[in-house]
Amino acid sequence: MNIRPLFDKIVVEATDAVDKTASGIILPGTAQEKPQMATVIAVGPGGTVDGKEIVMQIKVGDKILFNKYAGSDFKLDGKEVTVLRQSDVLAVIE
Repeated sequence: MNIRPLFDKIVVEATDAVDKTASGIILPGTAQEKPQMATVIAVGPGGTVDGKEIVMQIKVGDKILFNKYAGSDFKLDGKEVTVLRQSDVLAVIE
């Protein structure tokens, strides 16, 4: 299934959450933190949002860091994806 986000939205697929602490303790799924690193799988066209012209600086394939509680989580073709605004992205990892 293809997804095309609108305006300044991007769709990301999170990297795997850490399931073990530095000391070797295995964490159950409920104790794991939400990942903050992801790969961009779709990018909206930008445009005018709230009266401001938005130019998309993120492209498909970028690895990003984003705010911990940003975006909305969905299942798409059996994969967990997050839809968030470009402004929720903190950095692009190069």
